[in-house]
Amino acid sequence: MMSTVATNSLIILLFSVSRGAAQAPSFPSAVDRFIRAELSRQQIPGMSVAVLRGDSVLLARGYGLANLEHRVPATDSTVYAVGSVSKQFAAAAIVMLAHQGRLSLDDPIVRYLPEGSGIWPGVTIRHLLTHTSGIPQDTVPDWRRDYTESELVRSAAAQPLEFTPGDRQSYSSTGYALLGIIIHRVTGKFYGDFLRDHLFRPLAMRTARVNSDVDIVPNRAAGYYMVNDTLKNQDWVSPSINSSADCCLSFTVRDLAQWAIGLNHGKVLSRAGLEMSWTPVRLNDGGTYPYGFGWNLTQQRGYRRIGHSGAWLGFQATIQRYPDFDITVIVLANLAQAKPESIAMGIAGLLEPVLIPPHLLPTRLPGETPPTSIDKLLGAIASGRDSAEVTPEFRASFPGPRRELIAGMLKAIQTWTMLGCEGVRGRGISRLRSRIEHICYAKGTAGEGSLLFTVLYGSGWRAAGLDNVFGI
Repeated sequence: MMSTVATNSLIILLFSVSRGAAQAPSFPSAVDRFIRAELSRQQIPGMSVAVLRGDSVLLARGYGLANLEHRVPATDSTVYAVGSVSKQFAAAAIVMLAHQGRLSLDDPIVRYLPEGSGIWPGVTIRHLLTHTSGIPQDTVPDWRRDYTESELVRSAAAQPLEFTPGDRQSYSSTGYALLGIIIHRVTGKFYGDFLRDHLFRPLAMRTARVNSDVDIVPNRAAGYYMVNDTLKNQDWVSPSINSSADCCLSFTVRDLAQWAIGLNHGKVLSRAGLEMSWTPVRLNDGGTYPYGFGWNLTQQRGYRRIGHSGAWLGFQATIQRYPDFDITVIVLANLAQAKPESIAMGIAGLLEPVLIPPHLLPTRLPGETPPTSIDKLLGAIASGRDSAEVTPEFRASFPGPRRELIAGMLKAIQTWTMLGCEGVRGRGISRLRSRIEHICYAKGTAGEGSLLFTVLYGSGWRAAGLDNVFGI
């Protein structure tokens, strides 16, 4: 782990280099130092990073080792599994098919998945895209068993919906696996073949592919996970699980840079398709949730951040876009415990000082503070005693399982650091029918690391949103 002195030096570096860094020739070296420090601090074997300003690739480089056993360095040509970053590609294929008139986003899914006729009558393709279907997150009983597509559909349909479709957003990888099967049934092609022909080849994503343990994949990284400070090789899952549409693509950072450039120009996906994909889902009560079609639609320091992260079998990945600054940051790593989203946020701060993450600032943010500290607010949310401190819509977005998840996090946290607040009134940020006026941050530190909590407040300091909690 990195020492306190090294950590403080890194924070000073990030803060000082960021001033005017967009034009500074020292940007690549500053990023190098930051990434190498994070590689050491997080004990990541290998990582590849790409940074773009518009269509210009400012950095595309590997760090550390792609394979420990053979001592193979990571490069910009190293191939990594990307987990749920895959979801945006399945979503793009669905949007393409909708534009071709081969399906409608508001079609009931049982039109294509009749195995679920008795359990999914109100679920549409749009619900699957936005995680608002009510279908549980994981419905596969045995990841080491090979399944047919029909068996996977029947396994998913064997579990009841968790809520009325469209009532709320609850992440469901099962929903995206079903989207891949719908693509197959509509086109007659395995979803991976459809992506290859209609997305990867047109965008010159030359090494993009569906995961496979049996294929020879040049420059493929090995995935690892940490057990008591000892690195182990990734686990194994069956071919059908390792090739589904929710999790199971592999890329280099160069592939994803081509994808980012294609998005910049509306290639493959039209401007209308991108607009749909990057619009927050509207729930049944009229409120919106910050998720589109395979993309999280959040913020960083009050500025738009469009991205997604993923984890799969010893790998972690993220792609983050900052449309207000025309920046894209891509981080791929071969350690299950890596924190690529935090690294991407730090890199964005090196380019634009207003984006420096609050945990990397040298001083606490000076804005007004809420009447209830974030740690106490989270405790109230976890226990269900939060009615006076949160909006009704926010309260409704925290069913029992999400409250239990927060409660588990709170139990592990040993110390809290309040990172301050900033006013964002007038920036047009909304969450669950509330206009956001303040954003506040806190760091919770446990034995194995720290978590960043970001709370968005509407009028009267009522909490209206909790952005993705991630490790830092």
